[in-house]
Amino acid sequence: MKRSPPIPAQGMALRVGVLGLGAVAQAVHLPLLARQPERFRVAAICDLSTEIATAMGERYGVPRHRRFADLGSMLAAGGLDALLVLSSGRHSDAAIAGLDAGLAVFCEKPLAYTLHEIAAMRRAAQANPRIQLGYMKLHDPAFGQARTLLEGREARSVEVTVLHPTAEAQLTHARVLRPLEVPLEAVDDGVAGIHRLEKAALGEAAAERFGRLYSGILLGSIVHDLALIRVLVGDPLHIYHAAAWPDGSWPPSVEIVGLLPDEAHLSIRWHYLARYPAYREELTVHHEAGSVRLAFPSPYLLHAPTVLTHVEADGSAERTSSQRSTVEAFDQQLTAFWRMAVEDATPPAGIDQGEADIRTCQRIASQLARRASIEIGGEAAEGAR
Repeated sequence: MKRSPPIPAQGMALRVGVLGLGAVAQAVHLPLLARQPERFRVAAICDLSTEIATAMGERYGVPRHRRFADLGSMLAAGGLDALLVLSSGRHSDAAIAGLDAGLAVFCEKPLAYTLHEIAAMRRAAQANPRIQLGYMKLHDPAFGQARTLLEGREARSVEVTVLHPTAEAQLTHARVLRPLEVPLEAVDDGVAGIHRLEKAALGEAAAERFGRLYSGILLGSIVHDLALIRVLVGDPLHIYHAAAWPDGSWPPSVEIVGLLPDEAHLSIRWHYLARYPAYREELTVHHEAGSVRLAFPSPYLLHAPTVLTHVEADGSAERTSSQRSTVEAFDQQLTAFWRMAVEDATPPAGIDQGEADIRTCQRIASQLARRASIEIGGEAAEGAR
């Protein structure tokens, strides 16, 4: 992998700039960065909310002159080796700016909403290819063990179920600080920008009906499962069916049925259930000799166990074994980011994987539009030809 200076020498802490100080930064990334002082030092932070930047700056020892309200100012101030893009909404512009500045870039999902953004990111990566996409479940040791168990097996079916209560319910323990006020103009610009990208991806009519589902649920949540399926079995070859219900409800339930390599079938059912008692995410692969199931906890519960269940034959009987891993996937992900920045290690997810998921999500959105007798346009229509 080609590398763009400057970076610190091996064994030195990366000077990290953090863009976006919302729930995932407060509950996950900032605490974990602080746990690896030999690898990371939070050297600058950036958020639209001055009060949140002040609170996080005091908590993590970031001097006042290194707290910023916009990314351009933070990059212009220099003194960074790496950028963590943790802000809500559109990420591609920030990721490209970080690459152009010669920094190693970690980008939370979604990497982008359109293939046009991906093309621009590829141009930036020609000079500096050090970018990692935040699919933390790829770093879970339980997932690694599942991958080992499935080596040489021919999958017959992959089934995913996600039960998603409110974010507030998942974050009760984290005591996340919420801004009292943020510049409304900046928020409005961000929302309008995402709407424009939804239209570019799906066309105006389909974006009006399914744009928020495309950007918020498909690219905002279901991509995590697509990333796991890609490694275990492969990317979907075809999407046969997609549905969202109840009509007019937000967020809805979503069902996806597709075809994977070697004739394996895919079934994803994602349900937003506001009063469900706990987040639940299960991925099961059935093959000719048994089953492998992963049960993930809420991503905001650090060190909560991921449970791997393996069903196989034991002579003429059935053996079911279970393993619980409490090694934190987010922590492993940050270690992988450091290795990419300092040792040129290749991350498990980057631009290629982000592009593949955009293409799959556009095919899913196309099926949703067809089911609703709505014309699909934009990049999704081009991809269907």
